[in-house]
Amino acid sequence: MAAKRTDVGAPERAGAMRRRDFFAIMGAGAAGLFARGLYTAGGGATGALVGAPQPNIIVILADDQGYADLGCQGAKDVATPHIDSLAAGGVRFTNGYVSGPVCSPTRAGLMTGRYQQRFGHEFNPGRSAAAYETVGLPLSQITIADALKQAGYATGIVGKWHLGWAPKFHPLRRGFDEFFGFLGGSHSYLDAKADPLDPILRGTEAVDEKEYLTDAFTREAVSFISRHKDHPFFLYLAYNAVHAPLQATEKYLGRFAHIADPKRSTYAAMLAAMDDGAGAVLRRLREDGLERDTMVFFFSDNGGPIGVNGSDNSPLSGAKGTVLEGGIRVPFILQWPERVPAGKVYDEPVISLDVFPTAVAAARGGVPRDRVMDGVDIIPYVTGAAKGRPHETLFWRSGEQRAVRRGQWKLVRAAGAPPALYDLSRDIGERQDLAKDQPQLAQELDQALGKWESQLAPPLWGRPAQPAGRRRQRAPAASRP
Repeated sequence: MAAKRTDVGAPERAGAMRRRDFFAIMGAGAAGLFARGLYTAGGGATGALVGAPQPNIIVILADDQGYADLGCQGAKDVATPHIDSLAAGGVRFTNGYVSGPVCSPTRAGLMTGRYQQRFGHEFNPGRSAAAYETVGLPLSQITIADALKQAGYATGIVGKWHLGWAPKFHPLRRGFDEFFGFLGGSHSYLDAKADPLDPILRGTEAVDEKEYLTDAFTREAVSFISRHKDHPFFLYLAYNAVHAPLQATEKYLGRFAHIADPKRSTYAAMLAAMDDGAGAVLRRLREDGLERDTMVFFFSDNGGPIGVNGSDNSPLSGAKGTVLEGGIRVPFILQWPERVPAGKVYDEPVISLDVFPTAVAAARGGVPRDRVMDGVDIIPYVTGAAKGRPHETLFWRSGEQRAVRRGQWKLVRAAGAPPALYDLSRDIGERQDLAKDQPQLAQELDQALGKWESQLAPPLWGRPAQPAGRRRQRAPAASRP
């Protein structure tokens, strides 16, 4: 194994110049927020061991992947051996959630460890020309990259940003040292110049990328690991696969000739490209002697839009864009051989908001004392050091849709309809509304939802209009409650 990170002082000394650069760049922004005093992310029970090496941290984010579309999640017509290996080597969360049912809000929650509605990032941004200057992750928010950079990490993002186009929102101004990818919500996989308003960027410069985009993102991720293998790094690998447009090369399409549905077969090819990418990342970690001391998260940014890209959310109801389980419950995996047991299945609810405090606790970093953090450090829970659930209650809001989960019970509110109550331990498909059978419980959950909403900010921008022909499709009747 490569020699690195042997004591608490070493990463502090190695990161000293980096922190000075950070303060100089951020000025009165996030650096000023850090200056108010820190507390260790994750609260009382921390997964970090005092004096232990700082782990490398990688977040691999899929885009619009269906809940059932991994081998370890039960897929039969697609093979995902490399992502499945993360589950075999770590923990698979059967109740893993994201904080929003669409792309950008989930990313805002992931980046901050906070419900994105606390700071008004409730909806996707519109097209870049219309929302350039005003729409993006608010500058008042500290990102996971800010916090890890402050802890001495090299920080890089490869892939989809979708948190603002203006220079002030750019990843290089939000804690990342390196960026290769695009700023918007979707992109051609075959033509780097397809959208002149949203080019492929290296840093801030447009590049004419020739490789299939998923493969290009893998190439850049592997390069980042190789270049930073001798000191702690944070890599956010945000694939746009398997988001539309449905495009794949023959290299991947040829593996799925057995799938008759052309939409599903192209989706499977795109998923295979991402799985190969995860395999290349893991192989690089092994070859560099880093795998044991690297924390790797994998999950999707929301559920699959099943009528759009051929994804499969079985056995859940609903799809992307809804707060039904199919919109917010996703494949969710964590591997960290140094600390996390291999092959474990964990059934208590966790959420993408937990990535920030889990990572920053392991890095022995912190956030300002006055910052409300909604995520928790989940390492003590999966190792058994902490008892109980990571979260007693989880919440969602997307416009007029709202939901709350407490234990096995979930309450869903939709516009113009009475609240519906589901027992997810018996009814994962949300088909049997028990609100009339359990009126007191329904009322308690509804009140908890109202209390949470009282803490939120108004949306900073409205829900963007969808172009004709791209309206969000409802789940087929068989998948709806």
